[in-house]
Amino acid sequence: MLYTSTRQNLDHITATKAILQGISNEGGLFVPTQMPKMDFALEELANWSYQEVAYRVMRLFFDEIKDEDLKYCIEHAYDEKFDTKEIAPLVHTKTGHFLELFHGPTIAFKDMALSILPYLMLTSKRYNGEDKDIVILTATSGDTGKAALEGFANVDGTKIIVFFPQDGVSDVQKQQMVTTEGANTFVVGVKGNFDDCQTTVKEIFGNKEFAAEIAEKNYKFSSANSINIGRLIPQVAYYFAAYGKMVRDGKIAAGETMNVVVPTGNFGNILASYYAKQMGLPIGKLICASNSNKVLFDFFESGTYDRNREFFLTASPSMDILISSNLERLLYHISGESTQTVNELMNSLKKDGKYTITETMRQNIKDFYGGYADDQTTKAYIKKVFDEEGYLMDTHTAVAYAVYDKYVKETNDQTPTVVVSTASPYKFTHSVMTAVDAEKYDGISDFELLDQMHELIKGDMPKAMDHIATRKIWHNTVCKVSEMKDMVNQFLV
Repeated sequence: MLYTSTRQNLDHITATKAILQGISNEGGLFVPTQMPKMDFALEELANWSYQEVAYRVMRLFFDEIKDEDLKYCIEHAYDEKFDTKEIAPLVHTKTGHFLELFHGPTIAFKDMALSILPYLMLTSKRYNGEDKDIVILTATSGDTGKAALEGFANVDGTKIIVFFPQDGVSDVQKQQMVTTEGANTFVVGVKGNFDDCQTTVKEIFGNKEFAAEIAEKNYKFSSANSINIGRLIPQVAYYFAAYGKMVRDGKIAAGETMNVVVPTGNFGNILASYYAKQMGLPIGKLICASNSNKVLFDFFESGTYDRNREFFLTASPSMDILISSNLERLLYHISGESTQTVNELMNSLKKDGKYTITETMRQNIKDFYGGYADDQTTKAYIKKVFDEEGYLMDTHTAVAYAVYDKYVKETNDQTPTVVVSTASPYKFTHSVMTAVDAEKYDGISDFELLDQMHELIKGDMPKAMDHIATRKIWHNTVCKVSEMKDMVNQFLV
């Protein structure tokens, strides 16, 4: 299995080189030269552990990595750091099937990929005889940052630098990041939004002079965002795992179709479900759920992607994004793998802040459905599902559920549907608890509300939240967008 770039017909490179590099030299994203097809029966999925499913899926994309090395990566990623042996349990309520991806060390779905990425990165480094230290440079809208820090902290031969919008993440998300220990970690709050952080990180990646400068210091940049193929492919596995659990639990028969609903901002999570479908998993509709920053909804409605709009800070901050980087990979696939088309669209986005795809490309995304929910709707669904079904959703999952409910009412499509639950409600205590009872819980700090939520839903308090309010702050650097490159330079002494 070889990889190329969305923007240039490269001499095909191996998976481990793509993982190490993160992003192509001209700014494109790495994609497989052909989509692998599943080589196992759907009936088998119901009987496999999560680790077995991950191995059977990932080996198709990473066949260069020896079986014993890939199994080592998987076994060490998906272990006791997760609070359930199932890793990604599927919870059934009266009206929904929720794939809980938040049982890892940072209680958000990013753990599913970022627990394995350090192992894939070190394996790739060994396979390619790379002697430079890997510098993980990443922008985060809230969850990627802490999950990446958790994965790479104190990993020999690596450093990790995380930029986040200073006023664009929840108090709990910020506290998780700034209290991270590890001599190889560096966390910086940026006076700007996530798109500012992400755009500048991409510019740093594309700066060849700067890359040469840090190479002299024995460093090499790579990424932990879902622009890295080593981050995206592990996400494909949990859609196969979800299908197996739907079969196991008698919700569908092997071979029957299921739909998926994915709350997304950067488009990586739902792109992984698209890859699963292309591999042969019987997924019907790919329901893309956005918040008030509904650039993806408008794209699926009109065929025009336009980031020239007001940016909203919402109750679902991990989706507060106007530049959905992974959409570039979808454009490549639906354009007939045309690097010329992708370049034209990306240049238009950079120059004018928008682009419009062709009618043929629009036909190739007919399996997608876009929807959105504003904060008021999101909170209404948190309360409704908790009051009626006893299931407490976080704000991102509630966006997905609200869009799913709207989709069913519009289409009357009764296909069994998995709602991807991307974060624990403990991560967004204020928004969730005030949705349940605004009068009772408003005015209480996020950290005090952790205990209130624990009383409300019982069960064990996630380890990630234990004494979080009193942990020592190790990172208090704040900078302007224009100062981000200087911050990188200062850390890499």
